[in-house]
Amino acid sequence: MTDQPALRPVREDDLAVLEQATQDPAVAGEFGWYGWFDPGRFRRRWAENQLIGDDGGTLMVVRDSEPLGFVNWRRRQTTPAASCWTMGIALLPQARGKGYGTEAHRLLARYLFAHSTFHRIEADTEVDNIAEQRALEKAGFSREGVMRGIGWRDGAWRDLVTYSLLRTDPPV
Repeated sequence: MTDQPALRPVREDDLAVLEQATQDPAVAGEFGWYGWFDPGRFRRRWAENQLIGDDGGTLMVVRDSEPLGFVNWRRRQTTPAASCWTMGIALLPQARGKGYGTEAHRLLARYLFAHSTFHRIEADTEVDNIAEQRALEKAGFSREGVMRGIGWRDGAWRDLVTYSLLRTDPPV
């Protein structure tokens, strides 16, 4: 047994965890609850491609066999000739505050750089989500700036902080 998290593809029995992490306000937490939406989206995408495709995907964050949450990524077109990955994370309440998010960010960045030619990975988080900002910084991401009023959550427009990691940045 190890205390370190790992990433693995989503299995059919993980779909309930993804649904709970996004559809249950108590599990999603303050910064992850965006209201109820399409409850079947994970199951349809899993049936289609098991949540991994050319333009993005979802992986489970696990410790041994225990699900801790999930990470995801998607392609973002930056110019007519270039794209980057943008990534996110959702950890279950019992997995937060233990360093698993930092390591999951590192693992996903390593995976994406190893298996694609993209040069840049982005991540955004709310300005008040200090824990996520620390996790990104510890994982080697650089803070780039604040996008004012870009995210809608809980009845208000929110400012987001943009972070990035380049393939040429020193490994952390």
